[in-house]
Amino acid sequence: MENNTKRPTGMFGFTIVWLGQIVSVLASSMSQFGLSIWMYDQTKSALAMGVMQVFFITPFLLISPIAGVMVDRHNRKLMMMVSDLGAGLATVSILVLQYLGIMEYWHLYVASIIYGLGMAFQWPAYSATISVMVPKEQYGRANGMMSLIEAGPGVIAPLLAGALLPIIGLTGLLFFDVATFLIAIGALLFVHIPQPPRTEEGQQAQGNIWKEAAYGFKYIFARPSLLGLQLIFFMGNLFAGIGLTVLAPMVLARTDSNTLIFGSVQTAGAIGGVIGGIVMSAWGGFKRRVHGVLIGWTLGGLTMSILGFTGGLYIWVVGMVLTAFVSPLVNASNQAIWQAKVAPDLQGRVFSARRLIAWFTNPISPLIAGSLADYVLEPAMQNDTVLSSTFGWLVGTGPGAGMGLLIIFCGLLGALVGLAGYFFPAIRNVEDILPDHELAKQ
Repeated sequence: MENNTKRPTGMFGFTIVWLGQIVSVLASSMSQFGLSIWMYDQTKSALAMGVMQVFFITPFLLISPIAGVMVDRHNRKLMMMVSDLGAGLATVSILVLQYLGIMEYWHLYVASIIYGLGMAFQWPAYSATISVMVPKEQYGRANGMMSLIEAGPGVIAPLLAGALLPIIGLTGLLFFDVATFLIAIGALLFVHIPQPPRTEEGQQAQGNIWKEAAYGFKYIFARPSLLGLQLIFFMGNLFAGIGLTVLAPMVLARTDSNTLIFGSVQTAGAIGGVIGGIVMSAWGGFKRRVHGVLIGWTLGGLTMSILGFTGGLYIWVVGMVLTAFVSPLVNASNQAIWQAKVAPDLQGRVFSARRLIAWFTNPISPLIAGSLADYVLEPAMQNDTVLSSTFGWLVGTGPGAGMGLLIIFCGLLGALVGLAGYFFPAIRNVEDILPDHELAKQ
């Protein structure tokens, strides 16, 4: 696709956008760190902090199908800016309230709603943009770079925020966050992002906004190979979500609420994700992307199981590094398949439908995990039962042992999900069954 302007495009242009985003996400992670401390100081309630996530994820999921339609209908660059502007508006509002000294904890709930609405546009917009900016053979590398945006800030944001908070305060962190939103938008304005050519299939999918929002789901369900891939992620996310939900309480229960050890485990996960993202960015993944998905899920499940073993910090750090290391391989390989098979002018709504299906497990996993841990496995592993005598050598006994056992079971089930994909030809041969889309020459 030709560039009729002198603005950067291709992999170089994408790298400029990526740099703007990673700086912005780092600053946002720092301000979120400061706001979390402020929220806990104000409420002394973990529930109050958890409700903030509910206010983010609910509007995020509800508007995602509509956001996908908007990404396909309108200028991709504009839609990418909408996500940055939404997050920036939320942060500016909090900055003003904090500066005036009138901020209350419920203001963060309102800001979370605005942030969630803006972020609903980000993933489909950026994912679809890769398809029109980057050559197909570079999809894996570009998606590996995107995974660094998710993991990278988790390594240094808490350290930087902790060091700067006593010096510049929460107001300073928020001001820095707002400034980096301008950098991210400036990077978008600087590069050339082509609009996708209109395909015959895309024209057939046109209609009112509700029809187009539903089209993403219709598209997936009409293609057994893509639906099979999506079910791999649905089931894998379910088991991963259950296991990782009890990770924090398990570590805290086994260490007498030692936050330093828990923070070390979290940092180890962020470092593993960064290393995996760097490797994926340089390597690009398996030539057959489906191997990256299925082998990745299998290895990720096995490494997650390590987190449940008795042994303390060393075991947890090893488990977190390995689990997070594999994640970019899974996600980048899967992204590359969808970007190659789905026409660019359909990707906004199809990718939004993908995410809604995969993230449907988010409110389910904590309920299952909490119920099994509190009412079944924790009591069983603290008494002289068949379960404790059978698995005590593996996970120990006492507080946290039941949750450790749950993590092991969930990891093994997640590994089986990855292996199961090889037994279904529609999934195993997805790259052969579905043709790649062809971009029209401009």
